[in-house]
Formats: sequence, C-alpha cells, structure tokens
Amino acid sequence: MVRYPLAPEQIEAGRRLGAALRSARAGRNPVEVALAAGISPETLRKIETGRLPTPAFGTIVRLSEALGVPLSELATVWRTDPALSKAS
Repeated sequence: MVRYPLAPEQIEAGRRLGAALRSARAGRNPVEVALAAGISPETLRKIETGRLPTPAFGTIVRLSEALGVPLSELATVWRTDPALSKAS
C-alpha cells in the first residue's frame, strides 16, 4: 500500500481538530481523557498538537464520547476552512 503525503489542507484540518479537542478537554487531565477514550496519552497529545492530523475514525469517535462532544461538531471543525469563511 502506498501512502501519499498529506495535502496542506489536511494538515491544517488536523490542527483545527486537535485544537478543538484540546479546548473540549478544558483542563481535564489528558491521561484521564485518553484512558477514558481507550487510547494512549501520547496519541492524545499528538492529535491535540497536530502531529497526528488524520487519526483513525474510531479514535475520534471514542474521544467524542469521552469528551461529550458530538461527532458531527468535530466533523464540522475538520471540514471548515477558515480561509473560506473569511472570503464570504
């Protein structure tokens, strides 16, 4: 299987997603959140900092549940391009 490099838009979407998750965590201990989601604290840290811009779907579902954030809200964050919003 060949993995193509991520496009800049995908990397930026991952950064937005990570920021949204970090904001939703709002002071909760990252280790507790990670364990509640069934992922490692290191994985959560990578997602929140944008170093893992395309986490697995199941990971996002579990984080959504652990943080009480609707999955549709996280999807909107990932899809929304701030540059397009400013142009409107």
